[in-house]
Order: sequence, then structure tokens, then C-alpha cells
Amino acid sequence: MEGGGGSCGSAGGGGSGPRAESGAGWLLRGRDAGLRDPLGTSGLRTKHTTDSPAEYVLKVSNTESSKTPDLIEVQSHIMMFLRAAGFPTASVCRTKGGNITSLVSIDSGSEIKSYLVRLLTYLPGRPIAEIPVSPQLLYEIGRLAAKLDKALEKFHHPKLSSLHRENFIWNLKNVPLLEKCLHVLGPSRNQEIVKQVLQLFKNEVMTKFSHFRECINHGDLNDHNILMESSKSAFGDVIYQVSGILDFDDMSYGYYVFEVAIAIMYMMIESENPMHVGGHVLAGFESVIPLTPVERGALFLLVCSRFCQSLVIALYSCQLHPENEEYLMVTAKTGWKHLQQMFDMGQKAVEEIWFETAKSYESGISM
Repeated sequence: MEGGGGSCGSAGGGGSGPRAESGAGWLLRGRDAGLRDPLGTSGLRTKHTTDSPAEYVLKVSNTESSKTPDLIEVQSHIMMFLRAAGFPTASVCRTKGGNITSLVSIDSGSEIKSYLVRLLTYLPGRPIAEIPVSPQLLYEIGRLAAKLDKALEKFHHPKLSSLHRENFIWNLKNVPLLEKCLHVLGPSRNQEIVKQVLQLFKNEVMTKFSHFRECINHGDLNDHNILMESSKSAFGDVIYQVSGILDFDDMSYGYYVFEVAIAIMYMMIESENPMHVGGHVLAGFESVIPLTPVERGALFLLVCSRFCQSLVIALYSCQLHPENEEYLMVTAKTGWKHLQQMFDMGQKAVEEIWFETAKSYESGISM
């Protein structure tokens, strides 16, 4: 769950955080505990269990995101569309009046704030961050990302234009917005790397946008937003399969190559062999949607740029909300190290690993 708004001043989240929608998130404990808007526009959630066997998630969008009901409506319909297409997304429960959201007003004492509330079905499983990640699982994540984007080619809605989020700081198109946040890094190697990535992005990626193929992106397929369930094979081996896709708050129009770059970056976070992750994810993605040479050529810088987005915005948000440091700094635990390693190795060396690994799947011998 990334969250965030149009500039660092309204950015929240910052890397993968707790899986609130799968039941681990925040409980609403009263007017000043759950509804303080600590995380930009990412919203708050709580698991709710009734006396029946069914379990639900009460998703409360904070005041900022509650101002964009059209966007939330489209995101909700996308979840329902994908579920009907066979993807493991939550169902959106309708109100007695047939609506998918309800507007709730809370009197905080000094003012009345309004929140959009939705009830979603609970998805079982553990996040990828908590299980051993194999090359085959990385391949399947890449394949899932591509299949999701491919399925959304057929999605239509009268308010679809709300996904054109021009100043949304988590859209990879808007990486240059990070320049407003760089002061939080102070004079450091990290700041120098981010500055160089931003310049390369402007010179070598933005100039190629017109050559990328557009699509609707989930935008946040991170290691806490994909749930897995395990089973035993006939040989007694543990097999994992995707049981849930969470957090559609960051959906926007982007490009196919954005989705695979985001997935690669987040799968690197938990990996013991991060530089090899990209090839397995890319192979899975290209088994559904092969990238063009221009898109492939931008992949390295897009992964670096996503690291920069997650790390810089997390640090900025942490200064605004130090009480959320544990949540906000999840990616930072390994993210800076991975970004520095990518930068030290250079684009050519990293691409060689990725592309050779992806190519090995064509011959049936995965590296």
C-alpha cells in the first residue's frame, strides 16, 4: 500500500507496509486513533468478523482520498471485474441501497470530517514477504502482473478517465516530482544516486514515453500486496499459489513496462539474490506480454526510479509522521543497499543478468 498525493507534501506510504486488507492492519479505536490521516491517501482498514463463517475487511478511506469518489468507484469496479475474470481479488459488498461505498461523517470536536467506507471480503493467505521466494514463484508473479494488465484491456467504465492521475506521485511517469523531496536525504551518496537517477530518467526514459504501450496499472504489486497459500504436491513438496491481490489504491494509467518494473523492484526487497530477481519476473511477464526493445531498454532505469520513489517518499513521510516509522521504512531496510548495488554494477551488467536469465526460460533451462 503506497498511498500518496500530488507532491511530497501530501505523500504517504513509502514501500510495502502491513497487509491491512488481509486482516493484519489497523483497528479503528476511536476518533483520534484510527482516523488521523497518517498515511496520505492510502486509507485505513480493519478486519471485521461476524458471527457467520464469512470474514470481511472494513476499508475506510481517509479524508483526502474520500474527496475522489469517482476514482474509488472505478477501483472498486476493477476489483469486481478482475474477480469475475478469475483473479483472487476481494469482493465489494453493496449497501442496502445498492451502493459500493458509504459516506460517514465524524465529529472530531474541532471539525466534521467525511470518510468513504467500503466492506470487502477477507482474503486468506500470507504475503510473499513471509515465505521463501523461489525462481518459479518470481516467474509466476511476473506472469500474474502481465495477465492482470492484459485483462484490464477489456475493462470499461464511464468514469475511467479518473485513472489519468497526472500529479500522482506514485505513478512512474511522475518520478521528477521527487526533486521537491531531496532535501530529506541531506548531503550523502544516497542523494547523489537519486539525483543521477532523476536526471537519467528525464533524459532517457521520459523521451521514450510515446514508444511505450499504454495500459491500466495496478501500480503496487509489492511483497505485501500479493498473498500466497501453500499446499503439498504428490511428492510432498510445498507448493505456493496466489490467493489474494490487495490494495488497488495506486491504480492509474501507465505502461506495461511500468508494471513489470514495479514488480521486479519489490520482489528484490526480500531476495537473498536480488540482482537475479529481474530475469525471473521478466520471463514470467513476457510469457504473456513480450516487451519491445525500447521498453526493455528502459527497464533498468524504471526499477531504479521505483526504488527512488519508495525510499525518498518513505523518508519524507517519516519526518512528517515519526509514529509510523516502522511501517514507512520497511523498504529502506534493504532498498538503499539494492539501489546502490544496481548503480555500482551499471545498466549493462544488470541487464545482462536479467536478459540471460529470461532467455533461459525459452530453452526450458531456468537459471
